[in-house]
Amino acid sequence: MKTTTSQHLLNIEAVTLSPENPYTWSSGMKSPIYCDNRLIIAYPEIRKQVAGELSALIEMHYPEADLIAGTATAGIPHAAFVADQMNLPMCYVRSSAKAHGKTNQIEGLTNKSKKAVVVEDLISTGKSSIQSVLALREAGIEVLGVVAIFSYGLKKADIALGELDIPFQTVTNFSTLIEEAQESGKISDQGLSLLKEWQQDPEHWGAASFSK
Repeated sequence: MKTTTSQHLLNIEAVTLSPENPYTWSSGMKSPIYCDNRLIIAYPEIRKQVAGELSALIEMHYPEADLIAGTATAGIPHAAFVADQMNLPMCYVRSSAKAHGKTNQIEGLTNKSKKAVVVEDLISTGKSSIQSVLALREAGIEVLGVVAIFSYGLKKADIALGELDIPFQTVTNFSTLIEEAQESGKISDQGLSLLKEWQQDPEHWGAASFSK
């Protein structure tokens, strides 16, 4: 289903490609691709399909899971859809503890859950996944792994997650999506080449134009 999901992400513009006018990530890095999977929640049929695919990944790779943990904020709705489909408890993890009230970093956690899967909307550098996993581990939860809708396929994420022994699975990925974009006429051969160049060396990539 990687191709079908990639088609959906492109068609609803949850993923957009723009090397001639690159986006700036929160890290400051320039990128010719931007993913906003928040848009998925506006399309009932697509969000059901995506939730089904995330659930299937969990059932296949992490069958012992008894808790679905969403990353704040973009992972929360997808975690909720998955938890509902799988009839499992859900919590969500903030990037840091609240400065007021009970100062929780994890909301919805009970002592009944022991083995969690973290649900992400996408994996870029792996930072938010790692923050969530470490917070859950500190709370005494065994994290079986991470599932996400999309991954940019960056080596930096593979290394960072691997160093902390955090396995992850994704519904679709960068390679599948850009090939689908080319086949559907959304980018040219030159555009495909530029996107591949960015993935190989994102920190030194320079913006260039291509025809759509």
